[in-house]
Amino acid sequence: MKIGVVIPTYNEEGNVERVYERLVRIFREQLPEYDYEILFADNKSTDNTRAVLEALCERDKRVKCIFNVNNFGYYHSSFHAFTQSDGDATFMVNADMQDPPEMLPQFVKEWRAGTAVVIGIKTGSKDPKWLLGLRKIYYWVAGQLSQTKQIAHFNGFGLYDRSFVETMRSLDDRDPYMKSLVAEYAPSIKMFPYKQDKRTSGKGTTNFFELYDCAMVGITSTSKIVLRSCTFVGLILSFISLILALSAFIDKLIHWNDFQLGISALSVGVFFLGSVQLFFLGMIGEYILAINKKATHRPLVVEEKRINFDGNKPADEKTTVQTADQDEHIHC
Repeated sequence: MKIGVVIPTYNEEGNVERVYERLVRIFREQLPEYDYEILFADNKSTDNTRAVLEALCERDKRVKCIFNVNNFGYYHSSFHAFTQSDGDATFMVNADMQDPPEMLPQFVKEWRAGTAVVIGIKTGSKDPKWLLGLRKIYYWVAGQLSQTKQIAHFNGFGLYDRSFVETMRSLDDRDPYMKSLVAEYAPSIKMFPYKQDKRTSGKGTTNFFELYDCAMVGITSTSKIVLRSCTFVGLILSFISLILALSAFIDKLIHWNDFQLGISALSVGVFFLGSVQLFFLGMIGEYILAINKKATHRPLVVEEKRINFDGNKPADEKTTVQTADQDEHIHC
C-alpha cells in the first residue's frame, strides 16, 4: 500500500530538508511495510526553496514537486496539491513542522481500522494570545451561523483515504474550505488532539488579510443566515421606525406648541440606520464576491513545472495541459 504525503511550501528553504528527513525516518523505522511518495507544492517562493526542492528530487525519485507560476494563496495551493496525490491514503502536513509528522503512524493505525479521515485538532499553540482569542471568537460565530458543521482548530493536518481524495477532486469549488468539506463529506472521522510547536526555521507568512479572507470563505460558503438576517433586521427596524414615527406624530398633535424632537435624536437615528445598512451591504458584497469567483471559473492554481511525475496525473476533466520546452504548464 502507498501513502502520499502532501507538503505546501512558501519560503521554507530552512525547513524542507528537515521535514523530508523526519518523514523518511518515520517510514523507515515505523512504517517499513508502506511505499510512499512526498509531494511538495511550492507557491512561488522568493527564497532558495525551489533550488533545495530540485536537489531533493534529483536525490530521491520518491520526492515530487509542483511549482506554481505565481502565489495563489496557501489554501488554493495546498488543496490543489492534495487532489494530485495518488496514494491509497494521503497525509497532509505543513513544512514548518508546527504540526508533528510523528503522528502519522497513529493516524495510519486508525485508518487501517476503517476510519476514512483521521485528523489532528489543535489544543494549544505558540501563537500570540490575541490571535488565539480571535480564533475562538470566530469559531464560535461561524458555528452559530453555519448550516454545515465546521471543525474548529483544524488546519488540514491529517490522513485521508483515497475515496475522500477522489471526492474532493470531483468538486468544482473555486474556494475550497477544508474545515467544512471534511465535516460534510467524510464518511467517518477520528480526531486526535495535539499541541502545535514553534516553527523550526523562518517566519510565518500568513497575514491578517489572508486570515480574514479564509474566515469570510468559511462563512459565505456554509451560511445562509447572514443574508436572511438582512431581511429580518430590515423588517424589525422598519417596524420600530414606524412606531416611533407614529408616536412622534401623536405627541406633536397633543403638544403642538411644546413638542421639540431635537437634532440629537434625529442624528442618532440616521447614523444608526446608516451603520446597519453599511454592515449588511458589506456582507452582501462578500457573498457577491464568492459568487463572482465561482462564475468566472478561474483555476485554483496554474502550474509552471512538475518534477518526478511519470505523466499519469490523477484524472480531472477540468484540467488542461500545455507543453512548452519540455516543461508541463498545467491549469488546474
